[in-house]
Amino acid sequence: MADKWTPDSWRSKPILQVPNYPDQEKLEIVEKRLSTFPPLVFAGEARSLKSHLADVCEGNGFLLQGGDCAEAFAEHEADNIRDFFRVFLQMAAVLTFGGSKPVVKVGRIAGQFAKPRSSDIEKKDGVELPSYRGDIINGIGFDEESRIPDPERQIMAYRQSAATLNLLRAFAQGGYANLENVHQWTMGFVADSPQGARYSELADRISETMKFMASIGITAEHHSKLRETEFFTSHEALLLGYEQAMTRTDSMSGDYYTTSGHMIWIGDRTRQLDHAHIEFCRGVKNPIGLKCGPSLEADDLLRLIDRLNPENEAGRLTLIARFGHDKVEQHLPQLIRAVEKEGKKVVWSCDPMHGNTISAGGFKTRPFDRVLGEVQSFFDVHRAEGTYAGGMHVEMTGKNVTECMGGAKAITEADLQDRYHTHCDPRLNADQALELSFLVAELLKKDRDSNTSKVAVNG
Repeated sequence: MADKWTPDSWRSKPILQVPNYPDQEKLEIVEKRLSTFPPLVFAGEARSLKSHLADVCEGNGFLLQGGDCAEAFAEHEADNIRDFFRVFLQMAAVLTFGGSKPVVKVGRIAGQFAKPRSSDIEKKDGVELPSYRGDIINGIGFDEESRIPDPERQIMAYRQSAATLNLLRAFAQGGYANLENVHQWTMGFVADSPQGARYSELADRISETMKFMASIGITAEHHSKLRETEFFTSHEALLLGYEQAMTRTDSMSGDYYTTSGHMIWIGDRTRQLDHAHIEFCRGVKNPIGLKCGPSLEADDLLRLIDRLNPENEAGRLTLIARFGHDKVEQHLPQLIRAVEKEGKKVVWSCDPMHGNTISAGGFKTRPFDRVLGEVQSFFDVHRAEGTYAGGMHVEMTGKNVTECMGGAKAITEADLQDRYHTHCDPRLNADQALELSFLVAELLKKDRDSNTSKVAVNG
């Protein structure tokens, strides 16, 4: 490292997107308490994720990262977690089958409580209040008391994350992810949709494969990979006091890890090279994500890569492109070329959500055709540059919400008010998430077939 790093060295740097806690003494007490709590995840798990991402970096896997825009205390129900996990498993099955590659499963869950905001102030009916910044900081209610940042919310976020992780681990390792259950993952409201029919057909093919494997003695009972899956957690490392409090020294390596989640990422609004968020993230050994928006220049990206991954370690850094459907071809190629020229080892992932937010009917929404368009352009650019489109990063839910317009069921502007439940940004519902997965699976298959043809010709 260019200079000495400590878990609190970020405190000497400029910082953006932080709440103004009125009671600093209470904040210090809460952070001290958190520093004594058990870790939520372990260093060995984070190293395992880094190893899988290194495979993705080499083109031997695909990263699926997704989940809620912002987790909410009021919606912490077992059914919500189960429904999210079911859809995530379906998406992963579609992508695995299409790409013929392992899918690295990373949820935006069990820690995604803080949100950056474009304005410090929210105005409604002539009343101005501090913006809602996520349940870990303040409340969504539009009143003065709700909007006061409260340190105790960090304790609540920790406990909810622990409970969520407990259930996710049970689902992932306890048989729910068994490929023999592939038909049972379908959500009821998706079953009668075009995506439900496509998934059912794919599930039939998987079931036939499982029967064949069983006939030659390969069953889920004797092969854990058929009945279990690895599932990792991630969130934006926005609230650095919380992240510092959750940072531990790994007894095996002596390295620092933030134990709040397996992977953390730096947002497009907090990626300034000499600021606090980059300073904190450069020192922990977790896999790191970096959001790359339209304002990021190639030279600045290279400096950020050198700062965050000075050893050029495969699997350490994921670049999450979020330009907007009409800006990908303008911005992405120059970043790819700069990274390739310098030989930097990164995973390229597409976030088709954050650059495609519009207002309609008084709601924030994301037209689904723009989401699909950004993903298509992302793959097209990588194909043209000869590089690997290695992942996607989406905000989605297992619920039958009406927050993003379009999709096979053609959600309209008028439909948005029906089931608009997000606490912050609009999410894909289960049907739309599956539709997106089928598109990406087709793109992966196209790239796979193209590479196979090239090998055959060259051979």
